[in-house]
Amino acid sequence: MSDKLNSFVKKNYAAGKNDLFAVFMEKCIDSSMKYGYISMITQHSWMFLSRYADLRKEVTNTVIVNMAHLGARAFEDIGGEVVQTTSFVLNKTALSRFKGTYCRLVEANSQDSKEKMFLSGSNRYKAAQYQFMDIPDAPISYHLSEAVYKVFEKNSYLGDVGTARQGLGTSDNNAFLRLWSEVSWNNIGFGLKDCEDTKKSSCKWFPYIKGGSYRRWYPNKEYVVNYSNNGFDIKTAVMRKYPYLNNPDFVVKNTSTYFHEGITWSDVSTGLFSARWVDAGYIYADAGPMFFCMNKPDLILAYMNTSVFQLFGDIICQGIHYSTGQIPQIPYIKTEGMESEGRILGLVGECKALSMQDWDAFESSWDYKRHYLSGGETMGRLIADKFREWELECEERFNRLKANEEELNRIFIEIYGLQEELTPEVEDKDVTVRKAELQRDIKSLLSYAVGCMFGRYSLDVEGLAYAGGAWDSSKYISFQPDQDNVIPITDEEYLEDDIVSRLCSWLKAVYGEDTLEQNLDFIAAALGNKGDSSRAIIRNYFLNDFFKDHCQIYSVTGSGKRPIYWLFDSGKQNGFKALIYLHRYTADTIGNLRIDYLHRMQRIYESEISRMQDMIDHSTNAREVAQATKRREKLQKQLKECRDYDEKIGHLALARIELNLDDGVKKNYRKLQTASDGILYEVLADSKSIMAKEK
Repeated sequence: MSDKLNSFVKKNYAAGKNDLFAVFMEKCIDSSMKYGYISMITQHSWMFLSRYADLRKEVTNTVIVNMAHLGARAFEDIGGEVVQTTSFVLNKTALSRFKGTYCRLVEANSQDSKEKMFLSGSNRYKAAQYQFMDIPDAPISYHLSEAVYKVFEKNSYLGDVGTARQGLGTSDNNAFLRLWSEVSWNNIGFGLKDCEDTKKSSCKWFPYIKGGSYRRWYPNKEYVVNYSNNGFDIKTAVMRKYPYLNNPDFVVKNTSTYFHEGITWSDVSTGLFSARWVDAGYIYADAGPMFFCMNKPDLILAYMNTSVFQLFGDIICQGIHYSTGQIPQIPYIKTEGMESEGRILGLVGECKALSMQDWDAFESSWDYKRHYLSGGETMGRLIADKFREWELECEERFNRLKANEEELNRIFIEIYGLQEELTPEVEDKDVTVRKAELQRDIKSLLSYAVGCMFGRYSLDVEGLAYAGGAWDSSKYISFQPDQDNVIPITDEEYLEDDIVSRLCSWLKAVYGEDTLEQNLDFIAAALGNKGDSSRAIIRNYFLNDFFKDHCQIYSVTGSGKRPIYWLFDSGKQNGFKALIYLHRYTADTIGNLRIDYLHRMQRIYESEISRMQDMIDHSTNAREVAQATKRREKLQKQLKECRDYDEKIGHLALARIELNLDDGVKKNYRKLQTASDGILYEVLADSKSIMAKEK
């Protein structure tokens, strides 16, 4: 609408002001004579979205005689999910008890199938408009049963037992948010009670709950936020960005509730609702709202993760948002004092524990202790046996959580009297703990082993051994990490300290020397890569796939890849590859990598080329000559690639680039590859998709 039309509509058609189709509905109702009929096809959004609540009040001055709720794809020439429609007849009279006829056609996915469903007489519902009035904002919920309407008639809602709040918006996530694994561990402030504590803390980063992927009971603990000195930097940025604001509260919301315990969820979800308990000590996001309970929060957490809550959530929260305005409008029958209260609390406690165990089993958790295949008594053990134990543990955890969720469904279905509407069963795909998966779990073990090689983890201490700060060599007794923070990856066994050699040393330290070959065979079989021996298969995995898998571990939807092990990669010929650990990087790292490893590989290639040439010149075996010729050509390409790469590395080594962990992976990824002359030399793998875009 133009400004002129927009002003006119707001003044004269307040109920339908959000869209001209709604204005037209309001105009038609107003223009019709008493007992007159109004028949229309419109978008269906007016039936349930909260912004059309006033328009629905206008509709109550009429009677909905009948409706064909068409949904998407009602017209052959309009495809996709964008245009969703409804066709209806109104009569301008006030017969509050009149029951209109509604035909629900939204599940049919074509014009023809909707027509057939309509003419068949199936999917018909009878409903009186007065029944809608008991539901907050009175959506046109014609398809609900009498049992569901009865729950709404009780006028008891979640808003009666707690408050829903939006949390911190940063105004610039790139500047103020990091994955916890990017920054120095010692610079993250845990266990704070309120915002005032941030003024006393020496830390810059604080745990931040940001919604995240579908997960029940235990939160997605992925981010930290720069909220030092009570969010001074964020608040300053907000006021600079929105100078017309009187204060930053529009973005930095509800600060008095930061670091308090509560129930969180993802504001936007295309699937099932999933609630998670958050202990005290976290800031929460605008996209990860919180519900703060007046009493016994586990009872509310239990309800929020049931099919009963989902049913009412689908009624109140139409669309993809579960907003803080809508969640309190969901019906809630208090379960305190009921016979089932103790049973509910026991089940919830177990569900939270099971979900936490699953989350902490993987290195993306900051409470990760050690790899599940390397824990307990391992000396003399086979990884195959450890995997079978893990498989049973995962299966038991999965089945236990599923059974608990089904029992909670049963309890709440009975409390709400919805036995005819719902069943307690939970589909396997909706259970949010993981089952064992051989290839994923073996790759995860290799990732942990690389972490031990760099000193991020230790066989002698649980959890993070080093992630920034002061190095403590006393933590490493059973297995010594790499001294210079450079681990080369070669396509053949050229170096005694390459990644495969170090893996063998690690396997001996964890499982013993006697089981080494069997464990290598098991790992190779699980990886399924090409190679004529177990070591060759594992070598090919590190050469071609490890870094891709590492980037997948250290990435979150919307934030992109944030690897902490960086791969120096000369190119397609695999002339030179080496990993470094971001948190151990110094200004000397590139220079050491160049002199001690890149130049060393060039000398090896030169020596091997000479050896192949000698074989070509002196061998009388045609096959041997052919193989030597082929290998010489490959080595020559690798040598050329290394020399070209050396030119790039040389500029960066001379620059002695310093990194700041607070800047995060993306910014540092670009910074490390930018020489003193400002020229970008791409020496790291997958640079274009990882490093920050140029401003």
